[in-house]
Amino acid sequence: MSEVAKANAPAFRRILLKLSGEALMGEQSYGIDVNVAHAVAEEIKAVHALGVEVAIVVGGGNIFRGVSKSAGNMNRSSADYIGMLATIMNAVVMQDALEKTGVTTRVLSAIDIPQLAEPFIRRRALRHLEKGRVVIFAAGTGNPYFTTDSAAALRALEIKAEVILKATKVEGVYSADPMLDATATRFDCITYQEVLEKQLKVMDASAISLCMDNNMPIVVFNMRKVGNIMRVVRGEEGVGTRVCVEKT
Repeated sequence: MSEVAKANAPAFRRILLKLSGEALMGEQSYGIDVNVAHAVAEEIKAVHALGVEVAIVVGGGNIFRGVSKSAGNMNRSSADYIGMLATIMNAVVMQDALEKTGVTTRVLSAIDIPQLAEPFIRRRALRHLEKGRVVIFAAGTGNPYFTTDSAAALRALEIKAEVILKATKVEGVYSADPMLDATATRFDCITYQEVLEKQLKVMDASAISLCMDNNMPIVVFNMRKVGNIMRVVRGEEGVGTRVCVEKT
């Protein structure tokens, strides 16, 4: 293999990309910015063109979140189910954006909604990935009290992904919230245990624990910087923060 080919070769062959619902808002305060969805789709298309098998878990916080103020004093289970429906809406938006770029997709939902999505069946998801389709997982785990972070960890393990790519609006994992603390420093690498002990807001504790117990690496990176998904997939140094069992 030539040096150029090596430089362009992906570091991972099967990935799970965790997209927050807020990422699809763009500069809006609510809802979906279709231009953002199409920009993300173009980046996913470029990664997919390398032969990488791509699965996506999308959140619903841009529309409704079960633990948000908009839920008010609703029953937590009811509020969480509404949040799951919001993730289905976002999944269909991403499906449309991806298919407009020529990428074949399938939406698999943990809640049965056959007019919009196939039911989640692990073997079916694996088959879609093997056939070169981008798989979008919707409706979280299908259970209340579990976030889409937990769904991302669960689905990544079920499909035997090599890594979870956690797309955020900051450069990685920091010692404090960089939006509030100018002295916050970014970690290049951090362990699951440190994330839990320092209560760093990478993913919720359940998701981090699940990844730690099963040695599933996580890379947290800034999705707003064009080309970062490709940089992470190629294993470029200095992009984002890697969360794993031991520091490398």
